[in-house]
Parts: sequence; structure tokens; C-alpha cells
Amino acid sequence: MGINGIGTAGYSLAGYAAREAERNTESGIAEFMETAVDTEAQDKVTNCEEKAFEMVGPNALQEVKDAWMEAAKEVNANGLGIQRNGMLTHISQMMVQRLNKTLKGETENFDILGDSVGSAIQATKQALYNLEHPIVYTPRSIEVQEARIKEREFYNVFLEKLNQLQEGIF
Repeated sequence: MGINGIGTAGYSLAGYAAREAERNTESGIAEFMETAVDTEAQDKVTNCEEKAFEMVGPNALQEVKDAWMEAAKEVNANGLGIQRNGMLTHISQMMVQRLNKTLKGETENFDILGDSVGSAIQATKQALYNLEHPIVYTPRSIEVQEARIKEREFYNVFLEKLNQLQEGIF
């Protein structure tokens, strides 16, 4: 400490303490903002996955929804090809099943997963089968091919979780 309360850098101790407190406050605000942005991003992910699930399983059991959410988190994708920004990457097989219901005149019941674990397993197996056995070959961009790989991965993980539910392991 120097003469008359002036520190070695030429700052008064009171001024130094005030500037240090200001820096700490700014740092705290920056940390808070980072946390808020991270929380908002996580909420968007959860909302995106829940919206996707509600489109195909509004009457599904809570356990089926939990399996869907866990599979989506594990794979970082959902069974409908909906991105975090709400855009579709491609038309997924679950979406095709939903569209088929519309074409058959079912305009109010878009429930693909049904109201049991067994019906969700059946719908997921159908989606996987349709991915593996397309009716017509259509050339696809690299982005769509990658999205379909993610879709397949999601269905496989979801199916595994559903099978565990049915066996009582989950």
C-alpha cells in the first residue's frame, strides 16, 4: 500500500473496490444470461419433442411418451423430422401414417401410437418397415438421407424402450 491510501497502481482503494464490484456484477449478469439462454434452448428442445409426440400420440400412455422423450434425447432427433426451429427435415414415416389416415377420411383422429404400448410398438415397426421398403424409389439429397438415418435411429431406440416397457424392465 502506498501513501494516503493510494495503491501501487495509482488507484485509491475505495475506487478499486468499486470497480472490482462492478466487474463482478457484470460477470454475474453474463453468467445469468448464459444460463437463461441454455435454459431457453433446452425448453425449445423439450417443447419440440412434446409437440412432435402430440402430433402422433395424443392418447398414448405416459410411459410411451416418456420412452419417446428419452429416445429423442438420446438420439437428438424425433420421429417426425421436426427440427428445433420447427421446420421439417423431410416427411417422416410417422407423418406418412398420419397423412394416410387423412386420405382415408379420418380428419379428427390422428393418433398413430394408439392407447397402449402394443399399439405404439406396432406403429413404430410399421414406420421402420416403410423406411426399409419404400414403395417407390425417389432420389434424395444428402440432407434428407442423413435425416432418414436419424429417423431410423430414433425408431430403433424408441422401439427398444417400448419393448422394455412391455417386458416390464423399463
